Amino acid sequence: RLGDRFHELDTPLLVEWPDNTREAVLFVAEEETEPSRFSIHRTGRYCLHLAEMFKTNRVVPVVIFLHSGSHPDSLTLNGDWNTYLYFRFISCDLGRIPAERYMTSTNIVARLNLPNMDYPHEQRLDVYAQAREGLAELETDPEKRLKYSKFIDWYAKLDDADIVRYREEYLPKSKNREAIMGFTQMMIDEGRQKGRQEGRQEEAVFILNRLLFRRFKTVPDWTDELLKKTEIPKLEQWTDRILDAKTVEEVFGMQQ
Repeated sequence: RLGDRFHELDTPLLVEWPDNTREAVLFVAEEETEPSRFSIHRTGRYCLHLAEMFKTNRVVPVVIFLHSGSHPDSLTLNGDWNTYLYFRFISCDLGRIPAERYMTSTNIVARLNLPNMDYPHEQRLDVYAQAREGLAELETDPEKRLKYSKFIDWYAKLDDADIVRYREEYLPKSKNREAIMGFTQMMIDEGRQKGRQEGRQEEAVFILNRLLFRRFKTVPDWTDELLKKTEIPKLEQWTDRILDAKTVEEVFGMQQ
């Protein structure tokens, strides 16, 4: 978090050497989906703020673009007689990197990002399959497998027909079939659990709403939005208060 205006970086990374053989270096990594929205001035401000905050000039700005497009590569502030500031950054344009180059890479970051790279549309299932194969081969932690599996699915953006074709044509031939089916089942189970939780929450909101109307006859509009974003334990606590509360505000612990 930078300064009073609450600037927030995507991934600031401070690298230090335990034996102090080299001075620490700060990487300022920003992710931008659409290059047209990128502001080199904003990134420059981030770097200057961090350089001042950490009292270092070893700052490496990195910008990762998910989609292809034009963006400035450098910023120069000058006058008639001199250049007073020159700023540039390391650019990673994922949408311009050929996915074919990294299809069998042992770099897990590259494999996970295959769907974000450049490839012909007809190769989308090959790219998706290699991303999931890479996840199964290069990551053993079950929780990270689940997390990164969602990442791959989100950016691959396959339709239902593509998913069916992947399961019928690609998955049976996979040497990592059991591992892939394992974290796929974890995703399904998590989705079911989330669905059950949402069902319980909706039921609790319905019951509380009904009791509020029976107890007070009229209920302010603001309660709808409040109930929708409240979790079950709090809803149950409010439900317990209804019989003793003299006003709607007392149910929610608000002072009139």
